[in-house]
Amino acid sequence: MAMSAQPSAVGRVRVAHEGAIATVTLDHPGRLNALTVQMWRELAQVFSMLSADTSLRCVVLRGAGGNFAAGADIREFPNERADLDGVMRYHLQVIAPALEAVGRCQHPVVAWIEGVCVGGGLEIASQCDLRIAGQSARFGVPINRLGFPMAPDEVRGLLALVGRARTLEILLEGRVFDAAEALAKGLLTRVIPDDELGAEVARTARRLIRNAPLAARLNKRIVTRLCAAPHELTQAELHSFFSYAESRDHRHGVQAFLAGEEPVFTGD
Repeated sequence: MAMSAQPSAVGRVRVAHEGAIATVTLDHPGRLNALTVQMWRELAQVFSMLSADTSLRCVVLRGAGGNFAAGADIREFPNERADLDGVMRYHLQVIAPALEAVGRCQHPVVAWIEGVCVGGGLEIASQCDLRIAGQSARFGVPINRLGFPMAPDEVRGLLALVGRARTLEILLEGRVFDAAEALAKGLLTRVIPDDELGAEVARTARRLIRNAPLAARLNKRIVTRLCAAPHELTQAELHSFFSYAESRDHRHGVQAFLAGEEPVFTGD
């Protein structure tokens, strides 16, 4: 059975079921599966629905057309993130709930990673339990070229995976790197030759569904609890962080990207 959650004309999140395995596909043709606001919302809805389905024992998350996801759709930024309120709403009410839904899914979640997995795509993959990538996959968070940092709720998954030093390296350098380097950094579970990737993901999913589902759920729950942050950021801290929304560099970075130009940052 296949379905989509409120399909969008320009991008959608598709779901297919095969026994105890659900496959979620990010599908935005011609945009490397960059996620629109609607797709982020669909992702949250889909994973909330799948988590509540006790007939499932595994969820596979992938992108369509040979790529995982190129992050958020920057074409929406001038409308969706036009000022401080818009930026905070976009990150706290659109992206954060989607990432939380993936991370809180009670079933094991396997990321099937091909091609581009950058920015928000890497944030999504970081919320999965296992990340299996093809050798030609590429990773990174080049959003510093847009003049803005990674939002706190989006940093959590990356920080939990690779720690402070690697997270800062990825964010400050903004490089795009290959699967071998991603594996060495601790971002990936394993790397597989491209032509064997689908078969390896299928074997992994079958292995997971043979295990006791209660044990899997409890393992996920206790690991999440033991790794929990000591306290949440205050509203004042969040407001201070998102103040970059009014900066000249952020506005210029987005405009330069959309115009295909090289940004020149001034620190303002």
